[in-house]
Amino acid sequence: MSELVTGDAVVLGLRPAKLPSRALALVIDLVAVGTVFVLVSIGLAIATVTLDEAAVAAVAVATFLLVLVGVPIAVETLSHGRSLGKLACGLRVVRDDGGPIRFRHALVRGAMGVVEILATLGAIAAIASLVSARGRRLGDVFAGTLVVRERVPAGRAAAVPPPPPWLVGRFAGLDLSGVPDDLWLGVRQYLTRMHQLDAAVGRAMSERLAGELAARTGAPAPAGVPAAAFLAAVVNERQTRDARRAFAAAPAAAPPPHPAPLPHYAPSAHPVPAPHPASAQAAPVRPLGLDGAAADPGADTVRPSTGGFAPPA
Repeated sequence: MSELVTGDAVVLGLRPAKLPSRALALVIDLVAVGTVFVLVSIGLAIATVTLDEAAVAAVAVATFLLVLVGVPIAVETLSHGRSLGKLACGLRVVRDDGGPIRFRHALVRGAMGVVEILATLGAIAAIASLVSARGRRLGDVFAGTLVVRERVPAGRAAAVPPPPPWLVGRFAGLDLSGVPDDLWLGVRQYLTRMHQLDAAVGRAMSERLAGELAARTGAPAPAGVPAAAFLAAVVNERQTRDARRAFAAAPAAAPPPHPAPLPHYAPSAHPVPAPHPASAQAAPVRPLGLDGAAADPGADTVRPSTGGFAPPA
């Protein structure tokens, strides 16, 4: 693993590409560019059939330079180091400090590629890549670039270390909407590898990342808080917010099922009439006296019991 100190921190922690993957990417690029060159050459040969030999030779040289040299330079410049072959193999060309390449880097690489790749069929580039500790060819050495692997196995990804306990929740009111994804990626990659970097390099990188993060959020790091601790606390705050949004967006628990409705019976076409009360109630039976005669009518009145067992109503 090469210790890359990135400018925009987009490739920190990636490994330099070795010769086999670079050779495969080069073969894919050469096939693509060669196909374009053949098609353009056939079209120009038909179009310049009436020209003399000098004009045809000039057109051929211009086609060679534009297609085999100019097209790779333009593609690497516009794609920030990702050609068709490198994209297929998961590679990318970056500067020595890890930042994206510019036109001048692609120009030097393309010019040297004519000598070490096209003129010698890749022999010089292969030898230089084998000798270099980071797999660089001569074009990379003169341009100050490096080809790295962008696809890192998921199993090797390290977790972001937690912040100090006294910083947890301290940046709950920080506005993180203006922080771009590239900066978040750079901060995360620095935190996962800060113990592998040189102390001075790591300190400078953490201060630069903290300054960029403070500029995006509008709130500087608190006085006395180390830059690495500030970065860890802000990343932890973002993870907390992401987790909170994820739980809030999760579907709520299903409500308990409603009780089944009672069966509804339609009224009958011929309703059954309710029983009518008896027209005359039976006369109360009057108790007989001791002599067998009817007792006093006033004795029919029921008097409330003053105590003891009360009969059911």
